[in-house]
Amino acid sequence: MSLSARMILVLTLVGLISGGFLAGVAKLTKERIALNVQAEIEEAIDEVVDDAEVDMLVYEEEDFVIYKELDDEGRLAGLAIQATGVGFQDKITLMFGLDASLEEITGLTIIDQSETPGLGAKIEDWEDFLQFWENRDARGLLTLRKPPVKTIGELLPTEINTITAATISSKKVLEIVNLSLERLKELIKQEKISVDVEEEDGN
Repeated sequence: MSLSARMILVLTLVGLISGGFLAGVAKLTKERIALNVQAEIEEAIDEVVDDAEVDMLVYEEEDFVIYKELDDEGRLAGLAIQATGVGFQDKITLMFGLDASLEEITGLTIIDQSETPGLGAKIEDWEDFLQFWENRDARGLLTLRKPPVKTIGELLPTEINTITAATISSKKVLEIVNLSLERLKELIKQEKISVDVEEEDGN
């Protein structure tokens, strides 16, 4: 076998081995990322829905996912809604919860965001923003309270507190939630999802 032929053979073998190694690493990395994402989603659900013991995926489309949450006795604890929309800098992905009556937002958390550090990024902060999402009236459109107040008790049930110097990011989160609530109502009206809990005996 000539020198050039041996070189070609060696390079081919090296290429095949390297390609196989990279494919294996990519597969393991993809699986690890998927597990991390799922863990993050489960943690977000626990933060926004009280007494959630069982997560049931009931609807999924691009940038919009609905989970039905059951308590430890199999009763409806509420819904968890994951939604993504356009923020000031980039996309914002969030999770918010609804109580069993679907009339009240029980909480909201941010899963992913790229807003301006120190300003819009405060949408992730409990003190600056997230605390003001608890017990909000989900029956109609929510609005921003400007100028912001210091305590949640100063807000109307349909108001969300604005982050000082980050009105746009506050508004973007509000828009995502309002659009999600409208989408949920459409799906229920069209009977594409059901919020009833089926009994074990099928009745």
